Amino acid sequence: MSNFLYQKKLYISIITEIELLSYKNITAKEKQQIKEFIGELLIVNINDEVKFRTIEVKKHSNIKLPDSIIAATAITLQLAFVTSDKQFKTLKDLNLIYYEK
Repeated sequence: MSNFLYQKKLYISIITEIELLSYKNITAKEKQQIKEFIGELLIVNINDEVKFRTIEVKKHSNIKLPDSIIAATAITLQLAFVTSDKQFKTLKDLNLIYYEK
């Protein structure tokens, strides 16, 4: 996976940023490491296009709202979506790169 991602522009949804920084039991060091990692990525905010795509994802799947927003962000921007979460396999418009842990 690291070879695949090497020297590519990497994006995350603002939802992912929020999720990463809101873990209850992370240490100050871990929080700093997460912030440094996020600092290397392009963070995508929610706009109207992502909002409307999220509505469509939610209407046609059982995926929770935060994950629907994340997937809708990737679909809207036509980005590859890298995950080990099987639930995303159900989204036909998602350019999914699934890997097993």
